[in-house]
Amino acid sequence: MKIIITKDYEELSAKAAKVMLEVVKDNPYAVLGLATGTTPLGLYAHMIADHEKHGTSYAHIRTVNLDEYKGLAKTHPQSYAYFMRKNLFDGLGIDPENTNIENGMAADEAKECARYDALLEQLPRDLQLLGLGSNGHIAFNEPGTPFSSGTHVVTLAESTVKDNARLFDDISEVPRKAFTMGIKQIMQAKKILILASGANKADAVCKMVKGEVTEAVPASVLQLHPDCILIADREAAAKL
Repeated sequence: MKIIITKDYEELSAKAAKVMLEVVKDNPYAVLGLATGTTPLGLYAHMIADHEKHGTSYAHIRTVNLDEYKGLAKTHPQSYAYFMRKNLFDGLGIDPENTNIENGMAADEAKECARYDALLEQLPRDLQLLGLGSNGHIAFNEPGTPFSSGTHVVTLAESTVKDNARLFDDISEVPRKAFTMGIKQIMQAKKILILASGANKADAVCKMVKGEVTEAVPASVLQLHPDCILIADREAAAKL
């Protein structure tokens, strides 16, 4: 695992954008695995600024997202589909037909998971972007998730609900379940870029990098990936 430590969040975002844009510019037909949450917002802002300044094309770029809340329609302002449109896709002019995310309103969970599994087989990721949960989760793969997992529905850990509550008016509004890409599929990406910012991620970063590879810390599996880059700011990297 290559580790890049930055002085602050802004430098983290700039360095993450450099990695992402190298992939996009080297391969105009790249498949990008994307993440939500607050950590990638700076990266996404850099991508939009680059697109506006340099005209970097996303006409043929295809995307797949890690996860979506169960029970939220794609038009819901807290859905991840809405988040991606607002914070990245609209700014890059990506054709919505080239973007993919689980259907949070799917009535048949197993059928939706099978659909997404089949889609991921057809769209091998050139780069998979990840955030890091304070409990070591990646996507919504909570501690204890088998490394062999495919797309599945997960009941969110209370720590994850609390982490995400800041994005809702009240913690009671945070969905308790989500569809998520499995760890097996994350590991299939050619390159993985994981971002960590803030002191509340320091324990998880240390366990991910220096701890044993264990399903109790899902992110620890990234030690086994042949091309993984961690970009962490000083606070998140404080225990390394």
